[in-house]
Amino acid sequence: MSLAPIVACDLDRTLIYSSRAFWLETIDADAPPIIVAEVYKGAPISFMTRAAELLLQGLSETAVFVPVTTRTVAQYSRVQLPGAVPGFAITTNGGTILVDGHPDPDWSEALRARLGSEAAPLAEVKALLEDPAAAGWIQRVLTAEDLFTYAIIDRDAMPAHWIAALHEQCLARGWTVSVQGRKLYCVPAAVNKSAAVAEVHRRLGEPTVLAAGDSLLDQRMLEEADFAYRPAHGELHDADFRAPHLTVTTRRGILAGEELLGSITRRVLETSRG
Repeated sequence: MSLAPIVACDLDRTLIYSSRAFWLETIDADAPPIIVAEVYKGAPISFMTRAAELLLQGLSETAVFVPVTTRTVAQYSRVQLPGAVPGFAITTNGGTILVDGHPDPDWSEALRARLGSEAAPLAEVKALLEDPAAAGWIQRVLTAEDLFTYAIIDRDAMPAHWIAALHEQCLARGWTVSVQGRKLYCVPAAVNKSAAVAEVHRRLGEPTVLAAGDSLLDQRMLEEADFAYRPAHGELHDADFRAPHLTVTTRRGILAGEELLGSITRRVLETSRG
C-alpha cells in the first residue's frame, strides 16, 4: 500500500489572505463566498474562499496536510483551518515542528545547536534593521522566538539600494532576506522550511511531497518537492521563478489559493491511483 502524499503548504498569501491581498477583479456581486480563517484582537484578518475550505477538507482526508509558515507558534495558533489539528505543522520558518500541536523539542534543540556555528548572532543582524539611517522606512523591529528578526516597513519608502545592501550584509553573516507585503524578514539560512519538511518526510516514510508557496523563503521547499505550486503573485512571481515540476496559477490573490488547492487535489488523486 502506497504512503499518503505530503502536502506542505505555506499559509499567508498562498492559502490564506488578508483583505488587502484579495485582488478580486470582478464586481462585488460576483465575488466568491469568503470565510474567515483568522481573528486577531476580535477582528477578522485572514480569509479563504468557501470553495478553498471545502477543497482543503477533502485534501486532508487523502493526504498528510502540513501547514508550513514563517509565523511563530503563537501567530500560527490563531489560524483556523478546517478539519482536525494537523499531525505535523511547521512554524517559525522551519524553526519549530509541531507534532499533534506541540513543539518537538529534539528538532528545536538540534537546530539551535547548529546556529552557533553557521550564522552570526541574532543581535548583530537585528542591529542592521535598527540602524537610525533606516528609520524612514523601518517602522518596528521584532524577533521571532529568538530565531530570526523581522521589521514592519513602509515598502514604498524603502530604497532599492538599501535592500540590496541588506541582502549582501546578511549573506555574509549566514542569513537570508525576504520581503513579504509590509514585512521584511532576516532569517538564518539554517532556519528554513525545506529542512523541516525533509524531517517530516523522513518520519513519514518518505512519501511523495507536494509543496506550495509564494515567497523566497519557500523557494528551496518548492525546488526539492516532487510537485510544486505557486500563485501568480508574490516574491517568486516577481522573480519569475520557474521549474519543470512547478505549476503556476492563472489567477492571483485569494482565487489563486483556491486554484492551487484544486490543482494539488487532482495531483494527489492521480498519485493515489498510482
